[in-house]
Formats: sequence, structure tokens, C-alpha cells
Amino acid sequence: MDKLKSVLSGEEGRTQDRTVLEVANDASTLGWGTRMKGFVGCFVVGGVCTLLGVCVLFIPRIGITLFIVFYTLGNICALCSTMFLMGPMKQLKRMCDKTRALATTIMLTCLVLTLCAAFWWKNFGLALLFCILQLLAFAW
Repeated sequence: MDKLKSVLSGEEGRTQDRTVLEVANDASTLGWGTRMKGFVGCFVVGGVCTLLGVCVLFIPRIGITLFIVFYTLGNICALCSTMFLMGPMKQLKRMCDKTRALATTIMLTCLVLTLCAAFWWKNFGLALLFCILQLLAFAW
């Protein structure tokens, strides 16, 4: 009956658009428990990657490269873990605030430059410097 009323009143298109958006919004929102599980899971994966990177640091010849990969992957996971708590859009807006824009820019730039220094330039001293800058920007 409601469908017939909406067709006769000419509101069928708006109702379908609204319900499609509502359905998409309902499908994309997570409950608090799911958010906490996602946050903890992603944060633990990031911590394990960082710890694994420190453990493989002392392997001859490939240790530094593996450290850089695992450390950078750990930082990306830790950064993504906070998106579970507040949502991706709110997280991105907060990262681009006036007070955090510089730290965000430095961190994302250092993430890319760390991988470039390790794989493209083969300069491991520079890559380690970028790892330190990642840590400082992440803490800032």
C-alpha cells in the first residue's frame, strides 16, 4: 500500500533514492563492538609487523630491507587502525586539520621516501633516517 501511495503522489524516485542511500549508509556503518575489534586487530597487526621488522634487522644482506618493509607496513596498519574508531572520513578530516596537516604530510612523505630509499636508491642510511622521521611524525 505504501508503494502505491508513493507512486501516485510522485515521490517514488525520492523514496527509492533515500532508501538506497540509507541502505548504503547502514551497510557501511559498523557497530561499536566491531569497531573495537577492527581497531585492536589492525593495531596488533601493525605492532607485530613493527616487532618482526626489528627482529629481522640483524639478518645479513636482506635484514635492513625487510626491516624497512615491515616497519612501514606496521605504521600503515597502525594508522589505519584509528580509522575503525572514528571512521575513514572523520579520520582524514582530522589528519588534514590545520594543526595536524604538517605532521600528516611529513609522515606520508616519509612512508614513500623510506620505500624509495630502500628499493630504488639502495641507500639504507637514508631509509633508516626516514624511518625515524616516520616515528617522530606519527608521535607528533
